[in-house]
Amino acid sequence: MTFKLEPTAEMLDEKIFWDIVERSLANTVDQDDQESYLVEEISKLSPKEIVGFRLRTDELLYKSYTSEMWCASYIMNGGSSDDAFEYFRNWVISRGKDVYYNARENPDSLISQVYEEVDLYEFEAFWYVALEAFQSVTDEDLYDYIDEDNFHTREGNYPPIEFNWSDDDRETMQAICPRLYERFEGTLES
Repeated sequence: MTFKLEPTAEMLDEKIFWDIVERSLANTVDQDDQESYLVEEISKLSPKEIVGFRLRTDELLYKSYTSEMWCASYIMNGGSSDDAFEYFRNWVISRGKDVYYNARENPDSLISQVYEEVDLYEFEAFWYVALEAFQSVTDEDLYDYIDEDNFHTREGNYPPIEFNWSDDDRETMQAICPRLYERFEGTLES
């Protein structure tokens, strides 16, 4: 396929983005299945829209880069490095619009997404579904088509976080996410 696309900073329409994510949840049974479904659905978009899907993902990651969200990640996963926090926020986005916005407002709401059979609340591959779709459609690298000078809500531009909790002071974690803390207290690193 031949295509012409200048680097872009234009995000995919948010409604289209969430519609794709919601359909992926309704039509799949696990993360591997969801990943495959997303790649297939995103591949149906134009190359510019595929880049826009990734840019929308990056903006949602940017807006969820908060101390409170990191606290939820730490509690739910028994610890949380920088990379693990990135993969956690991708997982939150992959759970759909309502879960994402509720979690941004109150990360303790993620208690609704806790299941016995889940060991880690992360979805690293979600971050790469648009890259895979773009590669399959264009045989090009999506990163070459991001207008870095005009797209600012991305990794590398995150604002500094002022942590309002500490793993050394468990009461600070419990204050932010009381239901998650109660559920996962036994799995937290000492």
